[in-house]
Amino acid sequence: MRVFVTGATGWIGSATVGELLSAGHKVVGLARSQAAADELTAKGATALRGDLDDLDSLRAGAREADAVVHLANKHDWGNPEENDRTERAAVEAMLEVLAGTGKAFSIANGLSGIVKERSVLETDASPEVGPGSDRGGSENLALDHAERGVRAIVTRFAPSVHGRGDWGFVNWLVAAARKQAVSGYVGEGTAAWSAVHRTDTARLIRLGIEGAPAGTRLHAVAEESITTRAIAEAIGTALEIPVVSVAPERAREHFGVVGHFFGQSMTGSNDLTRATLNWEPTGPTLTEDILSGAYTDGATK
Repeated sequence: MRVFVTGATGWIGSATVGELLSAGHKVVGLARSQAAADELTAKGATALRGDLDDLDSLRAGAREADAVVHLANKHDWGNPEENDRTERAAVEAMLEVLAGTGKAFSIANGLSGIVKERSVLETDASPEVGPGSDRGGSENLALDHAERGVRAIVTRFAPSVHGRGDWGFVNWLVAAARKQAVSGYVGEGTAAWSAVHRTDTARLIRLGIEGAPAGTRLHAVAEESITTRAIAEAIGTALEIPVVSVAPERAREHFGVVGHFFGQSMTGSNDLTRATLNWEPTGPTLTEDILSGAYTDGATK
């Protein structure tokens, strides 16, 4: 297949491009800069210059592809309304040209905010609907197009998609631990996160566009529940620093923006995902990655 990938040089996107190429697919990646374009061509992919605001490029990439993997996001924490607007407009543009084609459209989302009192199931619908909602309601927007001739697939990511070179939440926790000279957890540390290795995530995305039915929700989750205290203890061991409890009211001060998330449980099941695609995670666990030095020895992706 010819696969159009947005976010193609990002943390998950770059692994996905490699996975798709290894499986024999042709990849066209959206590239915001010449450096990103060069990175893609060096891997054997084709670069399409543009960004999430360039709706014509998004339409062209989707129109000429056999499948689309949408991973890009502005991640502007200071302007969530703009993030949401951009996301919805971008998804609308791509779905517009995919309607009636039967082509796969794989869209990314997270587990946070779907269900608060338990692990999220693949059967749980996102409550975010419409332009003014989180991510512009793009998950439900995509799934609505399953009835309009698009093989829409949602891949929900664990809060930690980990591995060597990760610049996400765990990297921020390690940076806070270095700054504070202690590895902290919030309160009693009973909040829990799901986790998955980056390579397993890329493989799941590939399996999804190759064979998941329209309307499928997939969970990129290998470990369903790791307590935040266990994460902090692994970081403390890796950095050889004490592990301490941080009062909830001090979480933002201690951890920075990731403190808001580290005090929350964000977990999801993967039972239906495994059964649907025969997906079996094989990468290291989050604790194994942390203890191996993936986050503390200065390595990059």
